[in-house]
Parts: sequence; structure tokens; C-alpha cells
Amino acid sequence: MANLKEIRNRIASVSSTMQITSAMKMVSAAKLKKAQDAITAMRPYANTLTELIQNLSSTLDGDSQNPFTQTRNKQKALIVAITSNRGLCGAFNANIIKKTRQLIEEDFAQQQVSLITIGKKGSEVLEKTGKISATHDAVFDDLNYENVGKIAQEIMDQFAEATFDEVVIVYNRFKNAATQIVQVEPYLPIVAESSETQTSSADYIFEPSKSEIVNDLLPKSLKMQLYKAIRDSFASEHGARMTAMHKATDNATELRDQLKLTYNKARQAAITNEILEIVGGAEALNN
Repeated sequence: MANLKEIRNRIASVSSTMQITSAMKMVSAAKLKKAQDAITAMRPYANTLTELIQNLSSTLDGDSQNPFTQTRNKQKALIVAITSNRGLCGAFNANIIKKTRQLIEEDFAQQQVSLITIGKKGSEVLEKTGKISATHDAVFDDLNYENVGKIAQEIMDQFAEATFDEVVIVYNRFKNAATQIVQVEPYLPIVAESSETQTSSADYIFEPSKSEIVNDLLPKSLKMQLYKAIRDSFASEHGARMTAMHKATDNATELRDQLKLTYNKARQAAITNEILEIVGGAEALNN
């Protein structure tokens, strides 16, 4: 009977876990809808603004003094790694950490690399590299354009002061609830589009001057680009967690059914043994 008690305890434990994972799945599904709507609505504006800035930058005179378009010798790089504050979302955080380490060891191996982490899971692991210069884990507590804009402004100021020669963002781009794509996105400097792909600006009249427009829009574009990346990651997190909890619930259901079958077989065997003992005792008394 001790074996039967152990199986019953395991069934109760698995059932409890299944209820938790099922509840987490439903919570993530509700949050995913809102996050997905936000990033879907934001992408066209952010992408169009970025394209506009690139087109305008490519037509500026070569003596433009905007610090965000200046290309320097790449000696110091900054990687902005965006993860989540919570786990239980499959390989969501592990993929970003793996890609960040790959950039440090391979792509930027010849440069002095620093990290800015957004998300506790990335901060905890990447802290071991000794390259983290700043963490902004609290941004997910109140995710809005103003809070993200402060982080973007910090990065822009450091780039303008030549603290870094190159900045890239590593994040999960949301495709759907089951698919998140690890994205390495160049952030600074802003690279103008080539003459083959840029849109002609001959039919446009710029007021005030083209350079003034670019200088005014560049900071807004960079803030929007970082905000879009964090929003993308936020939606991807809930999609990954919903998928992970769905699989965990299915696995728990399968395990519970297997344990119930094992329990019934063991109980049946125990009852059969008891009946055999009773029959054997009765036969012995009759003899």
C-alpha cells in the first residue's frame, strides 16, 4: 500500500502543477493580445520613420555635423540585450543570452565591448561577463515611451561623446505566438541608404532646411526604434510563455493519465493478491 500512496501523492502533485501552468497560459494569452495589438500598430509608423530618416540622411551634404550619422573606426561597441524579468518562457531568454555571447566572442572580438541589459534574466547571466555598464530592468514595470526614451537618450549621449563607436540591439522579434526571431539590429550610427535604393527627393520642398528636419527627427526616430524593439520583445515574451505553458500543461496531463493507469494497475494487483490470500486461507481451513 505504500507504493499506492506514493503514486497518489505524485498524481496530486502533477494535477496541482497542471492547474498552475494552465492558469499561467491563460494569463499570458490575455496579455499577449494587448501586447500584439500594440506592436502591430506601432511597426508601420516606426519603420516608415526610420526609412524617412535614412533617405534624408543620404541626401545631406558630406559636411553634416550630426553626431548620430558619423561613422568612426570601430574600436568600442555597445550591445543592448533585451530579455525578460521572469522565466518560464522556454528558450526566450536563453536565445538572447547565447546570441549576445556570440557577438562578444566572434563579431566584436576585436573591439572593446560593453553591455546594457534590459530584463533581469539577461542581467543575472550576463553579469558574469564583467562587461555590463548599465541595467534597466525596471522599465517593464511601467513600459511606456517616456521611460524608454530616457534609456535611448542615455545611449545617444554616450555615442555623441564617442564613448562607443557602434551600438546594436539584440532582441526577440515577434512573429506569432509560437515563433520569435532573434534580431540583431544596428542602432548607431545611422547608415544612409545607398543611392540605388533611396527615394528621390527632387519633388519635395523642405521647410525649414533638410538638415534641421533630420536633426530634429533623429532623436525621436532613435527613441522610437528602441521602444519598438522593447515592445517586440514584450509581445514575444508572452507568446513564448503561453506556448511553453501550453506544452507544460499537455505534458502534465499526459503524465497524470499515465500515473492514474499505473495506480489502477497497482491497486488491481493488490486487490487480486488479497483475494488470493483469502481464498488460500479458506482452502487451508477446509482441508
